[in-house]
Amino acid sequence: MPVRSAGMISAQTRTQSDEQLEQPAQSAASTTHTTIRSKGSILDHQGPRGGHPPRPWATGATATEIAETPTATATTAQSSTSVMNPDSLTCSGMRYPSSSLPHRSIDPDSLAASDSRLSDLLQRVQRLENSSSTMGRTGDSVDSLASSLPTRSQTSWEDSLARNAHSRFQVRPPEWQVVLNKPRDLGRNGRMGEAPDFAAIISCYSAIVGKESQKFPAHEPEIAAQYAEAGELMLKCKNIARRLKMDRPSRDLPPVSPDPGFRLHLVPSSRAVADAMAKLYFQCFESTHRILHVPTFWADYQRYWDHPEAVTNQLRFKVLLVIAIGSSLYDHGDSNTALRNMEMVRPWIYAAEAWLAGPLEKDRLDIGGLQIYCLSIIARQIFSVGGDLVWISMGSLIHRAMQIGLHRDPKHLPSVPLLQSELRRRLWATILDLVVQASLDAWMPPRISFDEFDTEPPSNVNDDEMDESTLEIMPHPRTTFTTTSTQLALLDSLPVRLRIVQLLNGPHSEPSYSGVLAISSELTEALQKCSSLGMMKAKDQDQGPSHTMNHDQEAMPCPTPFHRSLLDYLVRRFMIPLHYFFSNQARSNPLFHYSLKLSLDAALALISPEPDPDGTFSRLMATGGGLFREGLRCAITAISLELLAHVGAQQQNGTLHRAPQHRELIKGAVRDLIALSEERIRHGETNVKSHMFLSMSLAQVEAVEAGVDIKLPIARSATESLRFCHEILSARAEASLPVEESEFVGAVEGMDGATPGSMGFEDYGMDWDWESFLPNAGFS
Repeated sequence: MPVRSAGMISAQTRTQSDEQLEQPAQSAASTTHTTIRSKGSILDHQGPRGGHPPRPWATGATATEIAETPTATATTAQSSTSVMNPDSLTCSGMRYPSSSLPHRSIDPDSLAASDSRLSDLLQRVQRLENSSSTMGRTGDSVDSLASSLPTRSQTSWEDSLARNAHSRFQVRPPEWQVVLNKPRDLGRNGRMGEAPDFAAIISCYSAIVGKESQKFPAHEPEIAAQYAEAGELMLKCKNIARRLKMDRPSRDLPPVSPDPGFRLHLVPSSRAVADAMAKLYFQCFESTHRILHVPTFWADYQRYWDHPEAVTNQLRFKVLLVIAIGSSLYDHGDSNTALRNMEMVRPWIYAAEAWLAGPLEKDRLDIGGLQIYCLSIIARQIFSVGGDLVWISMGSLIHRAMQIGLHRDPKHLPSVPLLQSELRRRLWATILDLVVQASLDAWMPPRISFDEFDTEPPSNVNDDEMDESTLEIMPHPRTTFTTTSTQLALLDSLPVRLRIVQLLNGPHSEPSYSGVLAISSELTEALQKCSSLGMMKAKDQDQGPSHTMNHDQEAMPCPTPFHRSLLDYLVRRFMIPLHYFFSNQARSNPLFHYSLKLSLDAALALISPEPDPDGTFSRLMATGGGLFREGLRCAITAISLELLAHVGAQQQNGTLHRAPQHRELIKGAVRDLIALSEERIRHGETNVKSHMFLSMSLAQVEAVEAGVDIKLPIARSATESLRFCHEILSARAEASLPVEESEFVGAVEGMDGATPGSMGFEDYGMDWDWESFLPNAGFS
């Protein structure tokens, strides 16, 4: 008979004890895994279904060493986020009673001392969890964590901890209290370099959030008081923002099903308003990103309204997303109505995403499914539904498109009707542009190259010139404006824009200044070609009056200010990131001054669109997230950098009070951006850093002009900005809260132990995070 070692016997005893005492925990911890360190070794513990029973003795540490070594116990307690009681060892949601551990005889006095040390450690863990920044960032209550563990009688301190967390955070069910803490991409910092002009602002911001300020230590009481007040206001703004985000729909939405109740829930509130919003979509967004065939959609749209309960989910989501995107341009009258519209359309976007994430059946992996995917990408960015994470979704979109052959020109495919051929070309061009835009915003590779497709550009024709019976069509000259002209102009600039994102985001790319200047020239030429849309407008208007679009037909279009502004925005915004690294060094290296000029010109153009009598593009910039918010962030960076660098140079050469014209122009642009930031907060934005950053930049310049020390004015402007933003967010929260939840904001603002530094400001989200354009501010 083979001799079994003591370790084997202990393993068998442990397994049997687990089966007898821990059966309720097996299903909850079937895949759990934790690591315990003892005397420098790693002990792997897995649940009963992990494949092997735990083997702490395999590392050479005995059971007594594990039970009695304070270092091992302390490390275990500090590395675990599970609630532990003195009677059992809890590992990642799995309880292992002390009786089930392999052991040898232990003296009762030694056991009592060990229990005493363990109790002391558990009390320290409790205090640590009470002040944990993780709880502050996610809003997840401790009792929701405890409820996921195997059910056993809780000790008194567990009950107290759960009640304490419940009183602070339990407003909605625990599943509503999870806010995504997106990791920061560290790759972009290496490309952007260091801008010394922002040193004073970075120092003030670091002091506000609780970091050490090495450049300007706050020794003066008045400055220290400003820092403290600003930190409290920022904490309040963050908590209100978290509360507003908790109201958004999440994965708790019911699954997409044929249930009539579910279908009737996803309907617009008014047919007349829905018609106006759908028309706005086709008049504006469908110009640059061709997704739908207009006459076909209007026929399906009428069928949807005739029998909304009987249509397929594919048609339902197509109609809802078109209405949702168009609603972003609709004049709602006031910000509260616009916010209510956002809350109405966000569930539509989440439901469409859930439907797309379902099994890839034939109603998803076809042209209709790709149309819904593209519409959802645009809607997510406009309404900030994971708008800064669309690059992840673009990978799936490309794969689906290539799976059904959109990367091959229809002439290589057998028996594709003319209408379907044009739709495939248009849809592929739209996907390519969405990919490049998402790559620029995420600072990630574009995942596509020209070697991977041979699809030709779509024909320059109007939608009403072809239908399912069309066998041949004669494209118009490129000088004639059609419903496809704007997309063709955008597609002409795709090669240079793709090269830019490959240069910026390639892991091995080392851009030279001469190469950047050469690409800049190509981008400038592309922008000049885009401006030809204005000449098409004058030519078409001379030929006859324009018409409007109705449900039955599509009239001959003419370009609008929105078309030209959107086209210019989608192309021009690539200029600023292209010159990030060099423009930040322009003050220390005059050779890079041209980069500063190009970035400034692009930024001023982005925030100064063509005058639009309808105000549609202005509404889009006041509400849009994703690529629209990212473009504004780049403009804020370039304009603020130019302003601070210019006033610094004038201060050094003694011309500060001699030539103020250029400085006043830039200061006016900063004031316009402050007003736009305020408008965005009123219309749904929850991040207040842009408003504070702009206010601090303007205060620094005005302090230099007045000849006073800049520290106090910068701190005071930050406090005033945060106070102003807090008032706006508080008004929004009060307007959106039900009566029984109206005390939430005050309760969260009074959380015990919460400080600006402990709430994890830098780690909370990526939306307009300062470290995106203040290089290395949060990583020193």
